[in-house]
Amino acid sequence: MKKFQYYSYNIAINAIPKSLYCKLLNKDTYRLYHQHKDYIDDRVAYYNRLAHPFSFVPSLTKHLTGNLKRDCGSAYYLDMLQVMRRFPDGLLMHYIGGDVIDVPVCPAFVKSRPIHGDNQNAVLLKLNAVRHFQFINDPVPFGEKRDSAVWRGRCFNDKRRQLLQRFYTHPTIDVGDTRAASDNDQAYRKAPLTPQAQLQHKFVLSVEGKDVATNLKWIMSSNSLCLSPPMEYETWFMEGQLIPGVHYAEVNADFSNLEAVIDYYLTHPHEAQAIINNAHQWVNQFRDRQKEAVISYLVAEKYFRLSQQL
Repeated sequence: MKKFQYYSYNIAINAIPKSLYCKLLNKDTYRLYHQHKDYIDDRVAYYNRLAHPFSFVPSLTKHLTGNLKRDCGSAYYLDMLQVMRRFPDGLLMHYIGGDVIDVPVCPAFVKSRPIHGDNQNAVLLKLNAVRHFQFINDPVPFGEKRDSAVWRGRCFNDKRRQLLQRFYTHPTIDVGDTRAASDNDQAYRKAPLTPQAQLQHKFVLSVEGKDVATNLKWIMSSNSLCLSPPMEYETWFMEGQLIPGVHYAEVNADFSNLEAVIDYYLTHPHEAQAIINNAHQWVNQFRDRQKEAVISYLVAEKYFRLSQQL
């Protein structure tokens, strides 16, 4: 249903003539920017950290506004199109789709980037939103959930493998590898669980995969407490700005203190609830579609301006 709504919305938006589309959004941009100037400026500066004019590297592949290609899937294409339709056709840009874990040589639009180090060439946009920005309505309060933790996902990196090796047989920490039965390594195989089934537990683990952990957003929108090792990558969700003990509960990278962290919050439920409340506040800023569109536009506008095309 969420995918149907996503694609239906994008089809409807793209049916609007470009001139009318820009005119309508420009009114909202002007109004919202002046109402929330400091907040919007801060987010634009976070996503687009470029500070000086730049030139393109000729040997790298370029894309053109007005001539976007579906080379990274429909979701990436539609999310890029929403932003780029507001600019003149023919502007040059670098764009790297998929799970990006390295900083581009030349400034480029990406979905994800490393949190640490010099990452200014990686300009974040809200891409593949239908997968990464799905929030959840959780009617069950934290105190009424099971005194247990859960994780499900595909085990294709050392971080996830350590979690499974330590806790696969644990009585109250339910973790499992959901890779298909055709995969060779089936040592830690368990059946997938829906988000609703996972949210029966007080604690849900978020563990990065190829880049960020996809489940982080819906966990933080729920009434379960998000547990996560230190994060290495970030997206439009600004994972690099999340504070351990404020927005989520941090565990060691090797999960050696996972039981101790769970025990602590079971005996300090008010602290767990405070973190959950903070997580909800963080999530809420991404629910405003109009404000998100304004920020996306200004991130791209800064890119084109510093590339000396506007």
